[in-house]
Amino acid sequence: MHKFEEKTIKTESIFQGKVIRLQVDDVLLPDGKEAKRELIKHPGAVCVVALTAEKKIILVEQYRKALERPLVEVPAGKLEPGEEPELSARRELEEETGYRPGKMTHVQSFYTSPGFADELVHVFLAEELVKVEDGLAADEDEFVELMEVTIEEAEQLLQENRIYDAKTMWALQYLRLNGLV
Repeated sequence: MHKFEEKTIKTESIFQGKVIRLQVDDVLLPDGKEAKRELIKHPGAVCVVALTAEKKIILVEQYRKALERPLVEVPAGKLEPGEEPELSARRELEEETGYRPGKMTHVQSFYTSPGFADELVHVFLAEELVKVEDGLAADEDEFVELMEVTIEEAEQLLQENRIYDAKTMWALQYLRLNGLV
């Protein structure tokens, strides 16, 4: 037991959706007092930092309802039940971009918002890309536009707040810091 651990006394399920589950936990704090924690349970996700042979970064633009605006992002998606993260990353890349990677490397995994959610994102670097004509179909409720940009163009999109999410910002920093672009 960790000295800051909060012991769950009771869990109340509030909402069960297609992607997330919301629950409220009553917890016993380390000092003996009680508190409530509102938690989002998520199946996990993947994101793909995909590079062409010309060192262009594969991005997609899509509308994000939660923000009521489009964003430019690295290809990403949630894990399906029982799906291994690498298989999910390969599937998402092909569905969203029409590319298959010849080489896929797990780079990092990180929690997006551990103060209230358990979503764990697995980041993969995809290289040796091959464009396929008969690729996997995109999800029926997903509309994306493919972009292939240089790091300088991506950084301009960042300045324009068209890239505005943590996983894509992380991906750009990773590419720069590791001399991949």
